[in-house]
Amino acid sequence: MTAFVLVNPRSANGRTARFWPAIQLGLQDAFPQMEVAWSTGRGHATQLVRQALRDGHLDIVVVGGDGTLNEAVNGFFEQGVPVSPDAVLGFVASGSKSDFARTLDLQPGYAASLARLRKSHIRRIDVGRVSCLSLRGEPLNRYFLNAASFGLTGRILRSASGSLLASLLDRSFAARMLLALPGWRSPHLRLMADQAFDEIAGVTMVAVANGSWFGGGLHVAPDAQLADGKFDIVVVGGARRRDVSRTFAAIRDGVHLSARAVRVVRAARLTAAPTVETGQPVEIETDGEAAGLLPATFEILPGALNLRC
Repeated sequence: MTAFVLVNPRSANGRTARFWPAIQLGLQDAFPQMEVAWSTGRGHATQLVRQALRDGHLDIVVVGGDGTLNEAVNGFFEQGVPVSPDAVLGFVASGSKSDFARTLDLQPGYAASLARLRKSHIRRIDVGRVSCLSLRGEPLNRYFLNAASFGLTGRILRSASGSLLASLLDRSFAARMLLALPGWRSPHLRLMADQAFDEIAGVTMVAVANGSWFGGGLHVAPDAQLADGKFDIVVVGGARRRDVSRTFAAIRDGVHLSARAVRVVRAARLTAAPTVETGQPVEIETDGEAAGLLPATFEILPGALNLRC
């Protein structure tokens, strides 16, 4: 069967479309026979991948960024089970800010991804699943490869959506933070992880990490592994607004784990819920994509995906 190649031409600020002729030539070295489809909007990649798997394709190659990869991974599952358990996912990071590429220790740009694919092996990795409420309050399941988070990071993503300022500043994390901070108060949440952790606390951010990086270059979970059957759950306690930038600078550099306000819990399951003191909706993001609202349960699915890397 031919490989199915999913391309998001708008990823990397449109550079994927410009780079596509070179990427296509590189892919043909690894996959002499391939079928190519271009996604056209939010959710389309999930539909295309799911249908390709139903049609019998076993090699799925995603060309784009972390958001495209997230949509594709959601196409690998339907009603809680894999569409095709033997299918294999490959990834060509076409931009320079892919957190999943960093987790795989890939250099920026599509050339490094193509080189890795040409000499790749198949590895089983874990996948995260979050069960939460959609922005309309309906039950929702989303899958993620790298990390999910909630608190300020979810607010940052939602605040910057469609923002002219964020677009002008290349949608950088720092620009989004500037938009989200006015009026921000760290919510009080109840967090329960496996049987070892249960507390109510003010929270700036919680990252539920399967991989090491998120947020376009924040080294949030330096010790996380893709195939150990556990999340590294990084809890950043409530911080004053004036201290938030300093906190995220430490996370960017991966030097935050020793801070008093930071706790890391390794667990296969996390439940997070608002309390009577929360006072505001708490947004969730998965692999940099808006996902929904608390309450939510995050679960690791051990060895749920075949990755070509």
